Amino acid sequence: MTTTTTGRLALVGAVGTAHTRVEGRDKVTGAARYAGEIPFAELAHGWLVLSTIARGRIRAVETAPVLEMPGVLTVLHHGNAPRVDGDYTGPMGPPDPAILVFQHDRVPCAGWPVALVVAETSEQAREAAEALVVRYDEEPHDIAFAAGRPGTYTPADTPRAAAERQKGDPVAEFAASAVVVDAEYTTPEEHHNPLEPHAAAAHWDDGRLDVVDSNQGSVFVAQELAKLFSLDPGAVRVRSEHVGGAFGSKGTRPHQVLAVMAATVLHRPVRVVLTRRQMFSLVGYRSPTVQRVRLGADPDGRLRALDHEAQNLTSTQREFVERSADPARVMYDADAHHTVNRVVRLDVPTPTWMRAPGEAPGSFALESALDELAEKCGVDPIALRIRNEPAAGPVSGLPFSSRNLLACYEEGARRFGWADRDPRPGIRREGRWLLGTGMAAASFPSGAAPSTASVTAEADGTFTVRITAADIGTGARTALTLIAADELEVAPDRIRMRIADSDFGPAMIAGGSMGTRSWAWAVTVAARALRGQLALGGGVPPQGITARSDTAELIGALPARERHSFGAQFAEVAVDVTSGEVRVRRMLGTFAAGRIVNPLTARSQLIGGMIWGLSMALHEEAVRDEVSGGHVGADLASYHFASNADVPVVEADWVDDPDDEDPVGIKGIGEIGIVGAAAAIANAVWHATGTRHRHLPIRPDRVLRATPGPQRPTT
Repeated sequence: MTTTTTGRLALVGAVGTAHTRVEGRDKVTGAARYAGEIPFAELAHGWLVLSTIARGRIRAVETAPVLEMPGVLTVLHHGNAPRVDGDYTGPMGPPDPAILVFQHDRVPCAGWPVALVVAETSEQAREAAEALVVRYDEEPHDIAFAAGRPGTYTPADTPRAAAERQKGDPVAEFAASAVVVDAEYTTPEEHHNPLEPHAAAAHWDDGRLDVVDSNQGSVFVAQELAKLFSLDPGAVRVRSEHVGGAFGSKGTRPHQVLAVMAATVLHRPVRVVLTRRQMFSLVGYRSPTVQRVRLGADPDGRLRALDHEAQNLTSTQREFVERSADPARVMYDADAHHTVNRVVRLDVPTPTWMRAPGEAPGSFALESALDELAEKCGVDPIALRIRNEPAAGPVSGLPFSSRNLLACYEEGARRFGWADRDPRPGIRREGRWLLGTGMAAASFPSGAAPSTASVTAEADGTFTVRITAADIGTGARTALTLIAADELEVAPDRIRMRIADSDFGPAMIAGGSMGTRSWAWAVTVAARALRGQLALGGGVPPQGITARSDTAELIGALPARERHSFGAQFAEVAVDVTSGEVRVRRMLGTFAAGRIVNPLTARSQLIGGMIWGLSMALHEEAVRDEVSGGHVGADLASYHFASNADVPVVEADWVDDPDDEDPVGIKGIGEIGIVGAAAAIANAVWHATGTRHRHLPIRPDRVLRATPGPQRPTT
């Protein structure tokens, strides 16, 4: 206990100790309401109609029969929808053409929004939407994705990242290498599918647009809507208090824009909720990738050359680059480096960010190739990685803010029992099961973005924090409560945390593992300022005294560094060579991710990422029909992912990872858990069977085709 500046006794040291979620009771009792269930008077319901062709034009929308159906209020489409302004640069650059809905008759891909039916009830809207007839002039489409296919190009560099980077002379270093790995790896199209579907309700309140939404950044959505509808920024309010998962998919999407359009036309609140099938088309996904990794090394495994070339698809509407080659620029030292990300435009929806974009598929290829190199050199996979550990950024030359990856290897290997591993593949067997273990390294950038916050000292001795943070299920609300409590030297129950309201001012989105770090910095600065004001005022907080912060200048003053979280992933698998089934028996992840604010929710985040990596390795794969251009089985019955029966014992822990230059010391943990997990499992499958799997997912049919015949038990 200690005495605070307000004269009260308070608990200190909340940060670093386990705390249940401050909103946990509300969530388990149903008191926490999500965007799809908040009531409004005279609420109308919109139901989207999506295109059934992959390319062409809308010839006719036959609305007359539908408008006569019970409860139907209107049908919006390109012929009658309000016009929006798409000529602007928003917080994420030019607007995504997908949110410029109903502005033309073009259909660029299957699942493109072509109409919105609005009715008194959701059931009436759905029935009418399914009855609506839309006629098209269909055109030939192209969705075939393959390595180096015609139209593949290298995108332009951006201020944040170059598409292509090179150091040294790769040609000469490969020629001088005693050992070379040259392999192609592929990952399929994958989808986010958060538990809570995307939903938004819009209404006009005394001339002001009010949107209740499920998003990752209310300010960003509000800014985009203001520009689209030519409104003053102060005339738009977006709230998103509770979000049931996002993973990169919940930015500004067509359903929000359509809810605003319908509310404007009907002069009453309108809610649009996406179905699970619609989410496969409308909210983005992880692009499939084709990656070629070449490694050249001395006999002892020291890298002379590293070349990582990655390719993904994007839409004809907007360029999205899945930066799968980027991890190679950070992870391993080599005399020569070459990395490039390439794209090809096809008649498909635009991909988007999905948990650990770039790093998740990129680490599968890179870490699998490292394992192949270790095999060729006869070197332990951990020893090989340590041998190629860089002292500074391998390409940038910048110092690392902190890089405690070696401690991750050491602690992870100790806990996993790596020293007892027989390196020979295909040796361990339990009946029909072949057993193997594998590992992989992981990294993910650790950034921060300018954010604002305010802290108010209330007359009853509590403190109200206001910040446009987004808790998308990560526990961010609780983490910020603990940070504010420590800065103000009060117990966490003295903090009232209010988040996810665009009226609270600009703040970073929940994305890129930057959310909590950025928000924590803003809360810390505001809390320190308030504490100083209270000290000057004699320690008695007058009602309503508020301190505000803006971290733009502080973040701009950070020195140039390579800033990343790191980790080591370990997996043990059993492979049934008679059926091709792969079962993961245990996983362990050890991470260096800066200051851990709440061990309880942090461990949950890391374990969740690792399970997603398991799902990526063995299950997830969206398939498109080349004839229709649409998905085969756009639902959770056909899109396989890990269920409870697939998840073994999963352990996640961390090592100390201080960063003396960072006032909050947080690096972010939302993404690092998935990075490396798929590669660790794939490497374990090789160790079990003696065959490499370079194409995800590792399905039973692929295992059966790849497993050598003599290893299968005879009947």
